[in-house]
Amino acid sequence: MQTIINNLLSSDELQEIRQLLETARWTAGHESAGDHARPGKHNEEMDQSCEAWKTINQRVVNKLYAHPEFHSAALPAKVSAAFVSRCSPGMYYREHVDDPVMGTPGGRYRSDVAVTIFISDAGDYEGGELSIDTALGPIAVKGTAGSAVLYPASSRHQVTEIKSGQRIVCVLWVQSLVRDPAQREILNDLDSARQALRLSAPEAEVTKTVDHAYINLVRMWSEV
Repeated sequence: MQTIINNLLSSDELQEIRQLLETARWTAGHESAGDHARPGKHNEEMDQSCEAWKTINQRVVNKLYAHPEFHSAALPAKVSAAFVSRCSPGMYYREHVDDPVMGTPGGRYRSDVAVTIFISDAGDYEGGELSIDTALGPIAVKGTAGSAVLYPASSRHQVTEIKSGQRIVCVLWVQSLVRDPAQREILNDLDSARQALRLSAPEAEVTKTVDHAYINLVRMWSEV
């Protein structure tokens, strides 16, 4: 399941982040990749010791946690820090699968859901599509500035080569309360239905039934 969250970041927040990019320090992106993905990773990542990164990380993580669609789709137990990635012409990230367990000793998390937040707009660069492999074939995602895409971290995916312009995104991973992506999709659909019923018929018996079913499925499938 892929979920698009539009307007996660406002235009003012995007402007603030873009100003911070001008003072940031950058390192070779392959340094953060797993062994199998490292040879195919050719990008730059913001140095996480610089002040610009600290501000951007706090901003995007807080915005995710505040968004109801993120909670419905990801059911987060843990959320990683943001990796700020920059791709210029000639850069790419070849097809790979994200490492199943990430983080540092004492702060490990399972990567169930991958999140890409677009800082650059789709028209700012040519190429650079996020291509995600699905059962029906690959889908290409090139989001508008401020939007986010969520997808299973178990998916094979790649970022195609940048032809012109510059692609800047924030990338995070989520350990979900529900590790199975098929179960998360069912819960996301059911949550959408119960939210609609709460608005249209808050006291109806069907609303209470759907709410009851959702709550107990989360109880059945969650790992805490």
